[in-house]
Amino acid sequence: MTQGQLDRLKRAMWVLSLSILAIPFVFPFLWMVSSGFKSATEIFGQPSLVPRIWRWTNFVEVFEYQPFAQQYFNSLYIAGLVTVLTLILSSLAGYALARMRFAGAGLLMLFLVSALMVPEEVTIIPNFFLMRWLGLMDTHGPLVLLPVFGPHGVMATFLMRQYFVALPKELEEAGRMDGLSRLGIWWKIALPMSRPALAAVAIITFLFSWNLFLEPLVFISSLEKFTLPLALANFTDAYGLPLWHLQLAATSLAVVPILIVYLIAQRQIIESFAMSGVKG
Repeated sequence: MTQGQLDRLKRAMWVLSLSILAIPFVFPFLWMVSSGFKSATEIFGQPSLVPRIWRWTNFVEVFEYQPFAQQYFNSLYIAGLVTVLTLILSSLAGYALARMRFAGAGLLMLFLVSALMVPEEVTIIPNFFLMRWLGLMDTHGPLVLLPVFGPHGVMATFLMRQYFVALPKELEEAGRMDGLSRLGIWWKIALPMSRPALAAVAIITFLFSWNLFLEPLVFISSLEKFTLPLALANFTDAYGLPLWHLQLAATSLAVVPILIVYLIAQRQIIESFAMSGVKG
């Protein structure tokens, strides 16, 4: 056997081994999608991955049972807005903490990192009174402000700070010689070079906002303002029992944006954590 054939055999063995190991992780997803095409009776009947009768009407009933299209749009625009604002603010704050020397910078960073240790359940009551005082109850304002300025925003700032610390100082010096201000260096030099970190922050932020459940549950009461996590929990019958065939069909639709975003940015996420986790 030649070296080339041996390498191909090793690669095939690796692929086979990883495929077998992936089965426990992929099977629940496949079961969820296939169950979205089943009736409620068939889901709890004899187990079968392939539906005996394909009920395509489940995906139509999802939109008829409640304003699911509006709720889907709510999650999309909220997650997109939170992602954009987090990228802007975390990159600005991360660059300032990494490159600007000022009194109390180390203490400020310590306070920011300490905020990551506080569970959101601890702060939900003070945030409730704050949002009520601001007149933002039953609006999407809390779902945008709290992730951007809360612990998740701190985590994004920390990631960006770690990445900016590793950038060569010579680039900043060259920018100053070209007449760039501090803000110009951030915009024209630091940001373009931090695309892996920006991609990681974007995907993590999008997923965090997309899956948010506690805050919408506390702050939103109107059905048309629900986000997807609340909408999925609302597929129940008159007795409050889950309509599993509709819940699974709706969940299958809800994971589509997550899969698209992750497939696009997965390489940047891995690169960002590999480079930022050992720097600074």
